[in-house]
Amino acid sequence: MIELLDSRHNRKDFDCGNELLNNYLKHQAGQDVKRKLSVCYVLIENSTDYIKGYYTLSNSSIPLSCFSEQTREKLPKSYVSIPTTLLGRLAIDRKYGGQGIGKILLIDALKRSYGISHEIGSFGVVVDPIDDEARRFYQKYDFIEFPDSKKMFIATKTLKELFD
Repeated sequence: MIELLDSRHNRKDFDCGNELLNNYLKHQAGQDVKRKLSVCYVLIENSTDYIKGYYTLSNSSIPLSCFSEQTREKLPKSYVSIPTTLLGRLAIDRKYGGQGIGKILLIDALKRSYGISHEIGSFGVVVDPIDDEARRFYQKYDFIEFPDSKKMFIATKTLKELFD
């Protein structure tokens, strides 16, 4: 079951193999949620509150200049930044690796992002992969690298084709 992070979830034992992502969940995610900086969704073990994986979403924007020339031609020149949704973190506990949990969390994040795009403008979902393994993961799901950055992007238009 995927639900919003709250105090009953067991964060203490979470270990994805990356201390930055572990520490974020254990020490900062709750504060970010309280401050309305992001939302954190967790996939929990049935009948327990053990976290198998998590992801965060927040509002963001990307400078128009970061997009390819082909994409910029389709966007209004009056926008300095283009509104997007940031999929800030996505991590799976090592105990659950190889079970497709990353895909489950990603699809849930993209579906939520698409749904909210009907209420708040969002041209697409942006990720900033933490390493090459993460980059390859997002490439499998048609995320496109920005020309001058390590960030990646999937358009809301693409999500519409997937979820409508």
